[in-house]
Amino acid sequence: SLWVKRLGDGTDESHRRMQDAVDEVWPYVHELFVPDPAAPVDPATLRADFDATVAAVLDEATLTRPETSWTPGGGPGTAVHTEHLSYLLAEMQVLHRAHPGARW
Repeated sequence: SLWVKRLGDGTDESHRRMQDAVDEVWPYVHELFVPDPAAPVDPATLRADFDATVAAVLDEATLTRPETSWTPGGGPGTAVHTEHLSYLLAEMQVLHRAHPGARW
């Protein structure tokens, strides 16, 4: 929250960039509250506290909560990936596979 406040209530440029960032990630906020049978608490019960906390931070940072009803489909465990992900994962796992059990 400190950085959101500093950047949001900073220069015109930092405010613009911070608002753009909030606008970009806001459609994904709903994913934090998708029910998960493995979770010890129903995430939906946390939404009111989340909204209150975030609203206070955005207000203090002079940022606007986006008014959007669009949300991407899915949620935890329902992601759909293109074939490109397999190539990225293979590249990122090369070191681990070359040295199994290594500790860094």
